[in-house]
Amino acid sequence: MKPPIPILRSFDEAVTREFYVDFLGFSVEFEHRFAPGTPLYMGVAKGTCVLHLSEHFGDAAPGASLRIEVEDLRAYARELNGKAYKNARPGIQEQPWGEDMSISDPNGNRLIFHSPRKD
Repeated sequence: MKPPIPILRSFDEAVTREFYVDFLGFSVEFEHRFAPGTPLYMGVAKGTCVLHLSEHFGDAAPGASLRIEVEDLRAYARELNGKAYKNARPGIQEQPWGEDMSISDPNGNRLIFHSPRKD
């Protein structure tokens, strides 16, 4: 078995693309529409993290939460905050299990980037 690929609901292609591609640094792997003007189904990836974003009603409900492990959370936080994205200035929270950085996407989904504790 391979890791699952989460499907997250999206509502506005331009805003979603700005968040995932321009801000978070994901690359677009594919885009699909059944016909021009129909909802977008898009795959994005950063390293081995793969997400699908869907404008299709019923594919997913907004409000999902995902935990995404990153090797160096502090470096990623510096990179993101250096972009001065108008809708997020993520901070790191120390947890007993490591460090977390929670960011809500413009569609109501929460991404929790995580680096495990190194004892």
